[in-house]
Amino acid sequence: MKTATFPSLRVEPELRDAAESVLREGETLTGLIETSVREAIHRRRAQDEFIARGLRSGEEARRSGEYHSADSVVAELQGMLDERRKKVLG
Repeated sequence: MKTATFPSLRVEPELRDAAESVLREGETLTGLIETSVREAIHRRRAQDEFIARGLRSGEEARRSGEYHSADSVVAELQGMLDERRKKVLG
């Protein structure tokens, strides 16, 4: 598979210094940038999916007329969290 390159990126010297200051042992600036871009892509896709699910949920609620109060949803989520904590923490 052929590789491609990103366009050159001009940044303030302080940003480059900050990036270099957090490099792990054996890590290159190029590796850090590649990892950062991959993580940004993953995060944006997750955000897009979250928004799409919310819009579909809103459409379904309007279609069905079935709505749930925030209090009931929070209570259900709290119950799930409490149950999980009991299993994990004993």
